[in-house]
Amino acid sequence: MLNIHYRLLVSILLLQASIALAAEPDIDLGDVTEQHVMVPMRDGVKLSVYLYVPRGEGPWPALLEQRYANARATRTRQELAELASHGYVVALQNFRGTQLSEGRYVGYRALGWGEKQDGYDTVEWLAAQSWCNGKVGTFGSSQAGYAQNFLAVTQPPHLVCQYMIDTGLSLFHEGYRIGGATRPERFKRMADVCRDPADNDRMLAEWFEHPNYDDYWADENCALHFDKMNVPCFTVGSWYDFMCQGSVESFIGRQHHGGEKSRGKQQLLVGPWLHGRFNKQSKVGDIEYPENANFDMLSHMIRWFDHHLKGSDNGIDRDPPVRYYTMGAVGEPDAPGNVWRQAEDWPTKSQLTEYYLQPEGQLTTTQPTVEVGSTSFLADPMNPVEIAGTGFPGARDARIVEEQKEVRTFTTEPLGESVEWTGDVHAELYVSSSAKDTDFIVRVSDVYPDGRSILIVDYIQRARYREGFEKEVFMEPEGVYKVAFHVGWLSQNFNRGHRIRVTVASTGAPFYEPNPNTGEPLTIEFPSDAVVARNTVHHNPQHASRIIAPVVVSH
Repeated sequence: MLNIHYRLLVSILLLQASIALAAEPDIDLGDVTEQHVMVPMRDGVKLSVYLYVPRGEGPWPALLEQRYANARATRTRQELAELASHGYVVALQNFRGTQLSEGRYVGYRALGWGEKQDGYDTVEWLAAQSWCNGKVGTFGSSQAGYAQNFLAVTQPPHLVCQYMIDTGLSLFHEGYRIGGATRPERFKRMADVCRDPADNDRMLAEWFEHPNYDDYWADENCALHFDKMNVPCFTVGSWYDFMCQGSVESFIGRQHHGGEKSRGKQQLLVGPWLHGRFNKQSKVGDIEYPENANFDMLSHMIRWFDHHLKGSDNGIDRDPPVRYYTMGAVGEPDAPGNVWRQAEDWPTKSQLTEYYLQPEGQLTTTQPTVEVGSTSFLADPMNPVEIAGTGFPGARDARIVEEQKEVRTFTTEPLGESVEWTGDVHAELYVSSSAKDTDFIVRVSDVYPDGRSILIVDYIQRARYREGFEKEVFMEPEGVYKVAFHVGWLSQNFNRGHRIRVTVASTGAPFYEPNPNTGEPLTIEFPSDAVVARNTVHHNPQHASRIIAPVVVSH
């Protein structure tokens, strides 16, 4: 009886999918045919896949994108059809439990290593189809970048190459949390993509049963398995994206610690863009870069796949391993920067230089001399500093944040000569708090002579995780503690006459969901007993808070 009910349910879902496809607006996909299929996984669950098939007899290579997001937007369908028109069958699959895919939604846990390997099974299903020549590549950004790292670890025999954009490796470090800060309001919304919204509720509950980085979270950390990643991959990163760290670390890990077909066969491109896919253009936030910042991703993607999946000797394998855009001032003739550079590896050579927080909001490369120097502000989770939106507001004027009451800025004098930072920026803050736990946010901006403070990077660190994400260590009132953390990757030339600004705060909602400051176990619903914390950043000879910047001496 159960089998009859299951077959009936599957038939209903297939009928619903066919009706939905027929009912959608008729859009021009050229000579490409769009089909919907339900692809079986090893446990019998069928996942929704939309196929875009070019005109002709084939066989063709297949390209796979895996995502939880809706696959039916007109622009998405047109982009996939355009890719298919170049001689590929393009497959867009939804994660199990999302959209029309069967099964329970478990985030990324069914994509990689383990009892369920949906990525592996899908690649092998594609390779076995009569219209496929047995070669499969993968592509996609953000969620579809993460999915590719999970997939690579499982080593499906017919996976030949990958193309990742703004990707990640560890869901604890770079996704569900940032710097240890929880994001329940952000991920409650994932119920919208689930066939059964209760799946998302169960998953959120699981996360909060594991407050620290443990074996549960290690099961979603691809960085532990670089040795099993064994295909060439082109990785695109964006400077104005907190996930840039995932893109960079994916390249480094695969290039140096991957399998035989991975080591030395990776390429990395990082440009002055926001998080996204086909948005790699010269207009970013409030900034209009020169036209050389435009990147025709579709054409490059086709070139990459033509080489690896069709054997085209188009020279892409001889391109530099690393290309990165050094940003500079815009609207200023002869300003240094705004150029592409290339390198054999990443990171490139730089000189670590300390920029010290000083009294009166100064920022200098000399150590502080005031014996009791410090700066205080409040972390009020009920009335937080506002950082609008849910995406990183990079390349925009940050004064709307900096001018709020509980924000502190530290700024250099106008630069007598230009200064280039290329690499990873770190913060070392010496802090005190009236609370057992609180957050610290550090931002770096390029301040123009007209006062605009253009945000480049920022990051957050939850104090309870200052000694590592594996354990919680709480503070005692008015004790002084070192909180050190990564702020972000960048390549920025601060022009002569500009100033470099470091901004410090403890709240920034809704982008960073507030810390209740109680030190109690973190909860999905914000607690009613949250407290206001008075936080202090010290800048004196004994406790010299600083930014450690990768300064480039010469090229």
